[in-house]
Order: sequence, then C-alpha cells, then structure tokens
Amino acid sequence: MGASLHAHAPRIENRGANSQGLDALRARILERGVNPLLYWAVRAVLQPLFLIYFRLGRIGYEHLPRRGPLLLAANHRSFLDPFCIGMLVRRPVYYMAKRELFQKRWQAWLLARLGAFPVDRGAGDAEAMETARAILRRGDCVVIFPEGTRVRPGPLGHPRRGIGRLALETGVLVAPVAVIGTEDVRRGWRIRPRKVRLRVGRPLRFPIPERATPALAAAVTERIWTCVNLQWEWLGGEPAQRPEDGQRRAPHARSRERAHQHDSAARREASAA
Repeated sequence: MGASLHAHAPRIENRGANSQGLDALRARILERGVNPLLYWAVRAVLQPLFLIYFRLGRIGYEHLPRRGPLLLAANHRSFLDPFCIGMLVRRPVYYMAKRELFQKRWQAWLLARLGAFPVDRGAGDAEAMETARAILRRGDCVVIFPEGTRVRPGPLGHPRRGIGRLALETGVLVAPVAVIGTEDVRRGWRIRPRKVRLRVGRPLRFPIPERATPALAAAVTERIWTCVNLQWEWLGGEPAQRPEDGQRRAPHARSRERAHQHDSAARREASAA
C-alpha cells in the first residue's frame, strides 16, 4: 500500500505542475497577446502558400467587422483550420487548443505567441472560458470550435453549449464559419494540395440575459450551429440528415437557398436597426 501511494505521488505533482503551466500560458495571453513580429511573419509565409497550394477560397468574409470583439464559430476538420480561419480577418485571432498540445515546451511557446490558449476538453474548463471572455472584453477576435474536437468524415458533429453561453455572457457578434477540404490535406506526414474553402455567414448577436441558463445556452448554440450548417451545406458538405428519395433537388442547392434566406433576413434586421 505504501509503495503504491509513493508510486502515484509524482503523477499528482506533475498534474499540479502542468496546471500551473497552463495558467501561466493563459495569463501571458491576457497580458501580452500574440507576438506581433512572429504572428505577422508566420501569416506572411502561410497566406500565399494557402492561396496557391490549397487554392484557398474565402466567401463572405466581407461580413466580418474590422475591429471590435468578435466570435468566430466554426466546424473543425483539421489542424489547419485555425490557420485558414485566421486568413479571414486582418487582425490577430485567438483560439482554444487542447491542453495536450502544450506539453512540449517549444510547442507551447510557439502556440501561445500565435494566439492559442489551452483548454481541458470534456472538463467544463472555466479558466479557458474566462480567458475567452477577457479577450473579447478587450475587443479582440476569438475562434471557437463548438464540436470540441476534430470531426471527420461525414456531416458536422454535435456542438457543445459553451459557444451559446459565451455569446450570451458577452453579447458580442458571432459569425458562423464553415471550412471544407482541410480534412483531405494531411496523410501521415504528407501535406497534399487540396482545394480548401471557407464560407462566412452574417454575424448574429444575442442580448445578454439576467442569467444564462443551460437551456438558454443550448438554444443559442443550436441557433448558431444551424447557421454553421447552412454554410457547410452551401459548400457541398454532407448534410446532417439525408433527403428522402423522392426529393429531386440536390442537398447543397437547398442549403444555398436557406443560406441566402438567412443572409437576406439578417440584412433586413440590420436595415431596420
């Protein structure tokens, strides 16, 4: 029994040390933000590479504001997704990344200076959510992948309600983004030339309630994710539910119509405001 306790002690100490290291990374993001020299140098290299090698297509990015707090809610298919989404705006973007990516010191150093901050997936990470709220409060842009992990292949996965809670607690604009094609880029260590496309819907805004209940957060999440699905299906992505055999129109054609209706409704609401 004594040997067993001693055997587990280092593991507990390491876990505590890891938590302290993650807290330090989050604190650095809030105090210093990205490293401007490194961030823009990496972007200067990646942007022409993405545009030429991946034939990156960006649809609807004119909907995104150039300044002010912004949440980008996107599907997640590949490790390339944050970098592709970063090409939508001409300002630094911040995003959550699983804590396992920060275990190597050099990798943690690089990711933190490029805008990533750690999240403990599946644990309701309150510290990561507070970091995201603080970044939004100072007027920056945060990328959230509501699925919580990479989902491939097939239709989009089921979202977690954290994005809805964040939208309700901050009241910032939420832009639905779909990414398609990145799932086919990597095979082993090979990075293959595949066409990658992104589509951005008109941003949504939700009023801040007295209390963001789980039910309300789930409803807002569903609303946001429906808009992400519209962009995804417009790009030709596999829909969540197969159409019946008797229906003749292609799924992506119907999705384009729904996306157009969503954009028109958002335009009317903006005009009325």
